[in-house]
Amino acid sequence: MNSDPRPVLLSGIKPTGELHIGNYFGAMRQLVDLSKSDEHDCYIMVADYHALNFIQNAQNMRELSLDLATAYMAVGLDPAHLTIFKQSDVPAHTELAWIFESITTMPYLMRAHAFKDAEAKNHEISVGTFNYPLLMAADILLYDTFVVPVGQDQKQHVEYARDTAEKFNRLFCTGITSRTNSPFNPNEYLKLHEVPKDEVFTVLPIPLIMPEVAIVPGTDGQKMSKSYGNTIPLFASREVITERIMSIVTDSSGERPENVYAIHRLLKSEDELVPLYEEHKGKYKALKDALIADLEEFIAPMRERYLELKNNPDVVIKALHEGAKKANLKAESKMSTVRRAVGVV
Repeated sequence: MNSDPRPVLLSGIKPTGELHIGNYFGAMRQLVDLSKSDEHDCYIMVADYHALNFIQNAQNMRELSLDLATAYMAVGLDPAHLTIFKQSDVPAHTELAWIFESITTMPYLMRAHAFKDAEAKNHEISVGTFNYPLLMAADILLYDTFVVPVGQDQKQHVEYARDTAEKFNRLFCTGITSRTNSPFNPNEYLKLHEVPKDEVFTVLPIPLIMPEVAIVPGTDGQKMSKSYGNTIPLFASREVITERIMSIVTDSSGERPENVYAIHRLLKSEDELVPLYEEHKGKYKALKDALIADLEEFIAPMRERYLELKNNPDVVIKALHEGAKKANLKAESKMSTVRRAVGVV
């Protein structure tokens, strides 16, 4: 079991396609900064089981999962100082999710934003989508996670994890029993002894949201999302950056193109931008050109590292294998307590 005394930070992204700058500014940048501060024991997860709700092609899943791990490392997450792993490499995630599902009611899950959104759009809802919050609760609670960096729209999932931990403790932590140490026989097996009353989930997670980048705008002014087709790829070439920035929707009635400015603010401070936008008031082409230059300068080093890792996949695969070993040790330590609490051992 990991004996690191630092509070655990856990974050995960689904490997469902090309990463964009919204992923970086909404979550990944926080992870890089937090991991460098050395204040947390960081677990960074490729959430491939979550992605099964969207990706149902084996080869595609393998490629996307490896690509996401590559991206994690390219943006500055160093496996030497944190744990990068695939969710599917730790079987305890799905085991704990099932236990949580057995104590959770359908009306409670029907309050979830993802379910409500799918229902409102008359989408056919899979069981995986419906149970999504409980798999996420298992992800979080397996590691005694204290901090979960999330976007504003994911905050509810952390609240679900807290609720589920408290409900589990109320139901099962009334005196956990364990086997005696004597050799097995039917009579001896029933002689169980109580250990002191303890909560299994002693750490309740908290969400970490950076308000100024909680919602990253896309090229059309809506939240940046692959589903809206309004993204700027995280490792985009100069040509792609130019094409996407030039496609940003602008309002000809104003002196400052707000959608351009909103993305520019991710890269530079107000003090730097105000004089620039005053100087080029009403000159949308000049302001877009300035944003292209600043975005290329920002993306280029990460793009170079990403391409280097893509050409050396064994480096990434080794990091995932090592991460899985550490994650499994910590997860199994928690599950041994959970199994005793519910009575399956």
